Amino acid sequence: MNGAGNDFILIDNRNRAISLTPDQIVTLCDRHRGIGADGLFLLVPPVRNEADWAWQFHNSDGSTADMCGNGARCFARFIQRLTGVKDRTSFETGAGVISATFDGALVSVNMTEPHSLRLRENVSLRSGPVEVSSLNTGVPHAVLFLPADNNGMVQSVGSEIRYHTHFAPKGTNVNFVQLNGPNAIRVRTYERGVEGETLACGTGVTASALITSELRQFTSPVKVTVHGGDVLEVAWERTGTGFKNVTLKGPADFVFDGQIEI
Repeated sequence: MNGAGNDFILIDNRNRAISLTPDQIVTLCDRHRGIGADGLFLLVPPVRNEADWAWQFHNSDGSTADMCGNGARCFARFIQRLTGVKDRTSFETGAGVISATFDGALVSVNMTEPHSLRLRENVSLRSGPVEVSSLNTGVPHAVLFLPADNNGMVQSVGSEIRYHTHFAPKGTNVNFVQLNGPNAIRVRTYERGVEGETLACGTGVTASALITSELRQFTSPVKVTVHGGDVLEVAWERTGTGFKNVTLKGPADFVFDGQIEI
């Protein structure tokens, strides 16, 4: 499946018969020697009995991650296809319970409550200091604003910030934001765990929209164009100290079904 170009392998493991090693996950996600994906999800019964289902989520390097916005939309449609649920579903993630509602191929998911907002911090890079803001939207994200597109910056600066001591010990995802007009931005993301740019990142889109609302006085909802060309929508309500009821809406598409030997 893919959500705005962010692609995933989804596996029905409701009977818990499948157990994958990190090396097997890396092989499956390899675009040359496997299926190819930014990450892999296994659908399992709920662990804490707080939702309808639960996921086991792995990045393409075999590591685990707590949250993925584009993956959450794909995972919800995967549940819909397997179970026949019509209007909504919910599932446990490492970042908390996610609920999803359906509108054809479009899915809206509630995001976990953002936290750890830090604005306008100076981070020293090899090329000099840059201003970086950050927010955890299920996973940590750094956000930089660009006056114009810069392909080289996404990979080189993204990699440097991802591993920077400022975000130690676990590192961060890195988002490069351009203003597209009132309540509209463009975002490119260097993803931790993928270790490169992806066509979209749902948690990164969310962090970028919320930080832009703080620094540029944008209001809900914000339209976000991702590197793959799709447009996602982030909506929220303000609280005295942050945000609540954050949602991410966008496409979730099936690409193909198949079997593979591992």
